[in-house]
Amino acid sequence: MSAAQWSVKCGAGAAIVLIACGFATARFGGGLQMPATTTRDGTLITLSRYQREPVPDTVLVGSSITFRLKEEYFATRGLRNLALAGGSPVTGLEIVANQPQLPKFILVEANVLARPTDAVLVERYSRGDTEPFFFRPVRAAVAVYEQRRHAPLTYEQVAPDLVRLVARPPDDFDNRIYADRALQQFNAEDPTDAARLNVKRIGELIRQMEQRGARVFLFELPYSEPIEGSRFAATTREIVHAAFPDMKRWLPVEVNRSELRWADGVHLDERSAVIVTQAMECALVASRGTK
Repeated sequence: MSAAQWSVKCGAGAAIVLIACGFATARFGGGLQMPATTTRDGTLITLSRYQREPVPDTVLVGSSITFRLKEEYFATRGLRNLALAGGSPVTGLEIVANQPQLPKFILVEANVLARPTDAVLVERYSRGDTEPFFFRPVRAAVAVYEQRRHAPLTYEQVAPDLVRLVARPPDDFDNRIYADRALQQFNAEDPTDAARLNVKRIGELIRQMEQRGARVFLFELPYSEPIEGSRFAATTREIVHAAFPDMKRWLPVEVNRSELRWADGVHLDERSAVIVTQAMECALVASRGTK
């Protein structure tokens, strides 16, 4: 067979495969978007899942602090945690606000408001599926594989382990090196300008979403005592509470702080994250019946 004949046959075969894949995508691949699987970033897989699955009843948005509150810790059905490790609560809030349908309840972390909105993520997860038609089959197949491989655990699967974890006494590990480093960083950073800008945007998004029927609550997760008094934490708290003084806007997180531990003074350890999750669920149940 000549090189020309071989090229023609290969080209024809590839065209047939692409056409078949195109019809297969139209039949089976709608609504799937491949997450950024090259980084194995669980957050991006969660965003992709949020975009393609039915609208959940409750959504959390936040930073790495809220990211530690894993979805399987919540007994609440239909809950998604869209917190971004290393990111801003406003990024997740923008993504939720840009969807055609909103959750009934949206919980917004108010601890870290000095980071800019990730415009790339907002655009990516707000624009819908713009992938060229004939490239969708491969992306759809990879998306199915990755999302099944990284399928999240359910509360029912981990509930016995959570009971045993909370029943244990808190761990008294030595984290002074990490806590001291975090305190230095929190005292060195002035969040004033960025926090004011983000608080203003949060207020705008809250008004937009509540006009569409959603209910939005702010919440604060506890820091260790030294971090609570740091420049970053105190300034952020002052700005956000001045902007949202109505306590009905806040979801109270009432816990026995002596039971909590932090890996670095900022991020809760696993047992503490479960305890805080349970407190948030109690507050959410109480808030569902109020206006």
